This record gives sequence, C-alpha cells and structure tokens, in this order.
Amino acid sequence: MTATRTLATAARVLRQLRHDPRSIALLILVPCVMLFLLRYVFDGSPRTFDSIGASLLGIFPLITMFLVTSIATLRERTSGTLERLLAMPLGKGDLIAGYALAFGLLAVVQSALATGLALWVLGLDVTGSPWLLLLVALLDALLGTALGLFVSAFAASEFQAVQFMPAVIFPQLLLCGLFAARPTMQPVLEAVSDVLPMSYAVDGMNEVLRHTDITGDFVRDILIVAGCALLVLTLGAATLRRRTA
Repeated sequence: MTATRTLATAARVLRQLRHDPRSIALLILVPCVMLFLLRYVFDGSPRTFDSIGASLLGIFPLITMFLVTSIATLRERTSGTLERLLAMPLGKGDLIAGYALAFGLLAVVQSALATGLALWVLGLDVTGSPWLLLLVALLDALLGTALGLFVSAFAASEFQAVQFMPAVIFPQLLLCGLFAARPTMQPVLEAVSDVLPMSYAVDGMNEVLRHTDITGDFVRDILIVAGCALLVLTLGAATLRRRTA
C-alpha cells in the first residue's frame, strides 16, 4: 500500500459519486428522513423515541452505507473498471483502502448530519457526550461500508447485491437488542447475537444514552465494531480478484 495510490483511488471514487446524485441523496438524506419520521411516529410518546432513537442513529447509517457501497463497487466490477485497475501497478490494499476512505468521508458527513438532527432538532435526550454518539454512528457507517465492499465480491448483478441485505443485515437487525433485550432472548439466539457486530453498535449507543462518562463497556463495544470493520476490509481485499472470460 502507498498513500499516493490510495488517495488517487479515493479521489476517483468521489468524482464518480459526484455525478450520481441519487446515491448521494440515499447516503446523506435517507438516515435523516427516517429519524425525522420516527420522531413524529412517537410524537405522543417522546420517551419512546429517546429509548430507541440512539440505537437507530447507529443502525440507519450502517444499512445505507452497506447498500450504496455494495452496489457502487459491483458497478466497478461489472463495467470492467475494476479489472482494468487491477491490471495496473495498483495493490489490492490500495484499492480497498481507497474505496474505504472515499465512502468513509461520506460516512463522516452522513453521521454528523444525522447526529446533529437527532440531538438539536428532534430533541433526542442523551446523558453522555454528543461526540461519543457521533463516534459510534461513524464506526457503524464504516462497518456498513466494509460489509458492502465484502459482499460485492459474491454478487453478479446489482439485484443480487440487494439480495444480500436480508442475509447480512436483517438477522443483525432482529438480534441486536433493538426489539428485545438480548439477555431475554432464547439462549441460542442470544449466543448468535453475541458474535454480530451490530449488537455492539447498539450497546455502544445505549452506553452513551445512559452514562455521562466513558465506561469500560463502551470502550469494548467501539473496539469490537472497529475491529470487525478492519477484519471485513481485510477479507474484502482477499476476495478482490480479476474476472477473466
């Protein structure tokens, strides 16, 4: 890996995204719109929004980054762009890191807007620091980016990329503790939830929601989410290959 090649790859991806306003709207606006709708769904019960709003602040960016990243990367594969890039003196690490950097910059914007909207417009009540909430939201978005890069290697079309969402995202959504506390689940499901990264993303958000200071559990949660993102990016580099006819 070299910094010059990684930055050049990131710049190329950002230039392409600049000409795709629909993807930018999906990345930047959809999490904010969903949070806005959720706030007024629970208009008569603000405490309900406070109890689940922080968790969804981490989940929505993960889902949208997964969807857009997987489709955008697949376009590179099916259009032949990826094969041409791999024929150049560009390492797999440079390519994956460049994609991660480009989408990571968008994740920063997305997470900042969603967090600011939830806290200062929709009145989400959290005990901890807003910066910690932003940190977890950003790590969740980066995890979604890593997962999207990884699953794009196993899809042959954009439709197949979308089909990975029920397999990769929905089980995590059901078992992350959003709908029921994980210790109250059937023991097998609880054990499964213990190895899913979204569970720790929700736990991290809940730590900020309830505690004024950084706790040991919070540190554990963000390290697990960050570690999973790095692991999936490494696996994505390992699956990156040229497709020959």
